[in-house]
Amino acid sequence: MSKIDELIKQLCPDGVELKKLWEVTYWDKRFNAVENYKQPQIVRYKYFLASELKPLIVEGGDIKILTTNISNLYTSEDLAEDNYSEGEIIAIPWGGNPIIQYYNGKFLTSDNRIAVSIDSNYLNTKYLYFYLLNNVDTISTFYRGAGIKHPNMSKVLDFQIPIPPLAIQEEIVKILDAFTTLEAELEAELEARKKQYTFYRDSLLSFEGKDVEWKTLGEVGEIRRGVAFTKKQSVSGKYPVVANAPIPICYHNEANRIGECVVIARSGANAGLVSYWNEEMFLTDAFSIHPNHSLVNTKFIYYYLKNKQDEIHLMKKGGGVPHVRASDFEIYSVPILPMKEQNRIVSILDKFDALVNDISIGLPAEIEARKKQYEYYRNQLLTFAPIQN
Repeated sequence: MSKIDELIKQLCPDGVELKKLWEVTYWDKRFNAVENYKQPQIVRYKYFLASELKPLIVEGGDIKILTTNISNLYTSEDLAEDNYSEGEIIAIPWGGNPIIQYYNGKFLTSDNRIAVSIDSNYLNTKYLYFYLLNNVDTISTFYRGAGIKHPNMSKVLDFQIPIPPLAIQEEIVKILDAFTTLEAELEAELEARKKQYTFYRDSLLSFEGKDVEWKTLGEVGEIRRGVAFTKKQSVSGKYPVVANAPIPICYHNEANRIGECVVIARSGANAGLVSYWNEEMFLTDAFSIHPNHSLVNTKFIYYYLKNKQDEIHLMKKGGGVPHVRASDFEIYSVPILPMKEQNRIVSILDKFDALVNDISIGLPAEIEARKKQYEYYRNQLLTFAPIQN
């Protein structure tokens, strides 16, 4: 039996009481649709417009700028002057997409609705945060509006939450904090690995000024244009249809590409986007590069072109729908290294790429697994049997 189970058996074996938010929290303003007795007290804060907060942002500040979305912005006491607030609070946006934020410390706020626990010895604020976060889908149904959505605060304040004994709330917070800390550490490690990957990729694929042979893509392989494809031709099948996006637009019952190739999106917002494919597929509004394997490793060409992605995007032409031309890639120069060296570079970059980008292995997979594990345990920990009357 876990510590939580032991505490429940000891402290609330018959279930936990349910309370509406208005019974256990004070808010930042009086709401027109809420009866006065549900808001005996309010806690006022100074609100800032986004345009007022922007000039206050500084690196290394110690006062949180609480925007209406998830952000990591801070300011300083010198800039905030006497306008900052301080405390342990829960915030939801007054307009926009419903999110739940928790903060404990000094802060400035834009137009958020802010709640505080009436009695921290009865309701742990961080416990309240985790419970609302676990029920954000329900909170989302309280937001209404054709354009920018706003919360129906009458429904928000009538939302019921279970209130187990404080010892149980604190243990739940301890467990869920550990999960979020682990996830943050993994995210930080992933960011560090991405920077490391970028450094090594740039170093390995930088050949300017070096004694390296250069040839055009047209000299080292074949460039093949995709085939026109319309919805009328669409027949469901197993082969991905690849066009101007890094993922298939649909699936078809026949393929026109087999094996390794580098794909360049031809038109639209993604014109010039470089991607690597090694499966049977149907190529449409794009063209593919098929290198001569006796001269170059296909994956090496992909990594080299992908490292030049910003430059390649600048090759777009057209005032309406932008596009790139296959003929421009026929004369695009690439370095020709000994095959052994190409293979070595590909091996190194494959390992880094899998570590930082592959959602089935490496850090992204571990982060995704931890997120699912966290959400599962959060849901389990925050589900209680209510007291039966």
